Amino acid sequence: MSADMSAHPSTDEPGASPEPESVVDAAAAAAVAPTSEAAAEAIDELALVQPVVGSSKPDAILVADDVVRRFGGMTAVDVKHLEVQRGAITALIGPNGAGKTTFFNLLTGFDTPQSGTWSFEGRSLQGKSGARVAKAGMVRTFQLTKALSRLTVLQNMLLAEPKNPGERFWLSWLPFTWQAQEKAATEKAMEILARFKLDTKASDYAGSLSGGQRKLLEMARALMTNPTMIMLDEPMAGVNPALVQSLLGHVQALRDEGMTVLFVEHDMHAVRHISDWVVVMAEGRIVAEGPPATVMHDQAVVDAYLGAHHDTDLGDDSLLDPEILARLEAEEEKR
Repeated sequence: MSADMSAHPSTDEPGASPEPESVVDAAAAAAVAPTSEAAAEAIDELALVQPVVGSSKPDAILVADDVVRRFGGMTAVDVKHLEVQRGAITALIGPNGAGKTTFFNLLTGFDTPQSGTWSFEGRSLQGKSGARVAKAGMVRTFQLTKALSRLTVLQNMLLAEPKNPGERFWLSWLPFTWQAQEKAATEKAMEILARFKLDTKASDYAGSLSGGQRKLLEMARALMTNPTMIMLDEPMAGVNPALVQSLLGHVQALRDEGMTVLFVEHDMHAVRHISDWVVVMAEGRIVAEGPPATVMHDQAVVDAYLGAHHDTDLGDDSLLDPEILARLEAEEEKR
């Protein structure tokens, strides 16, 4: 957990709800059934999909084929075929070094593969820059937050607004050409910040936020671009359980508003509670995909995560029991 977690307000104040005791509690508290017809339909369609690697989706918004990225003699990503269902929450999971973030970087224009093609809403994004990918409607956040510390929270939000005529050199001297747009962008930013309970921090420097609040700011800033699909790289990493619940709730709200969500996450318990579909990577390849309940019992997933501990249910909340964790660690040391 990051060192700045002490910045979170106490929940001992009158009227404050108690903090969840664990990520499991937070995930369970945040997990709700879809509230929109479109989200419910997307989930119903996924229920008919066979849980096999490379399965076709009824309404795929993102399709990737033969994406390969090598670093020297090591193959970091080797994805033969992947489809992401529109309007659903898809989790991309796997052990450290599986290639998840590298795959994100390739799809969003922050890295270049040796080979491969991928399309978003039927349009090829191969070779497109990160800015072009974002303009197409596919926006990502980062594992390490990219907030500009010496700008205020509101200024960070306004930087993400796609239409900023005042940024053009000549128009910057003519305020009447951009003042109305800036006012509208500011109102939009404040509405989004209020949704993430960051509106009271609007005039604070982004560097003063806690780790969890910066994760919220990343998500809020992504929404300024009006994305069709949002890709979250470990949104819950380093966040205390109280904010995990908030983040998970926001992820589900994005789906219910019609967005497609693809997120990388290590916490299997959070994944199990809020995901509609799970894709598992190991050593750069996709080794399993399907509904959370099915994937957690897949032998390839157990092998990837737990090695010889085949008798342990990866999706079982009892894994958080300190005695069980201690036993697994002791067994690992003896190997």
